[in-house]
Amino acid sequence: MNPINCLIVDDEELARRLVGSYCDRLSDLRVVGEANNPVAAMDILREHEIDLLFLDIQMPEMTGLDFLRTLRRPPAVILTTAYSDYALEGFELDVVDYLVKPFSFERFVRAVGKAREYRFSDVARSGAPPPQSDAPPYQLVRSDRKTYRIPHADILYIESMREYVAYHTPTGRTLALGSLKQLEEELPANFLRVHKSYIVAKDKVEVLEGNMLHIGGAKIPIGGSYREHVKQELFS
Repeated sequence: MNPINCLIVDDEELARRLVGSYCDRLSDLRVVGEANNPVAAMDILREHEIDLLFLDIQMPEMTGLDFLRTLRRPPAVILTTAYSDYALEGFELDVVDYLVKPFSFERFVRAVGKAREYRFSDVARSGAPPPQSDAPPYQLVRSDRKTYRIPHADILYIESMREYVAYHTPTGRTLALGSLKQLEEELPANFLRVHKSYIVAKDKVEVLEGNMLHIGGAKIPIGGSYREHVKQELFS
């Protein structure tokens, strides 16, 4: 497996050292650069092919989110920040994960796992979800030592929650081990990946408001790399 080239951007040296030490403990991660501000990070991005960006938010002169908006083709991004207030804004920019400092090595590993999935997904290469395969009219979901048959017609949306996925229906939520990448290959054509963390049922979408979809009382963000495809599929 080719190494994952990483760039760490944080104005705090101790924070950069921590992320760097975590990267060193994973054999497929290779730190090719560190920067204490977005301007320096831009120079590194020009000189190296970066697969994964660890990005702080609160930095002098330019925030990490503003920096991310300047990138035409950003790598996979994991936000590292002391503030939880920017989580929704971060996911609207299609970040892989959001780590709130101080975070453990275990939590770091889960975030990197999402980045690996993104790196090798068809979405990362083409910006559009892969073709859907045929599927039975229900989803077999194993949860709490039970196996549920959840009809596809009942599913509003499916949410990624670290190593779990949550099936949301009008009657509640069912949590099970799994990944959205695998579900994309199993679900029928009525389901659409709209974000790294969400798959929605097309016929359950009620409203498009900015970069948010209204479904069954919930607001689902649309990821940047999915935006045009989602609009074509749902609102054209």
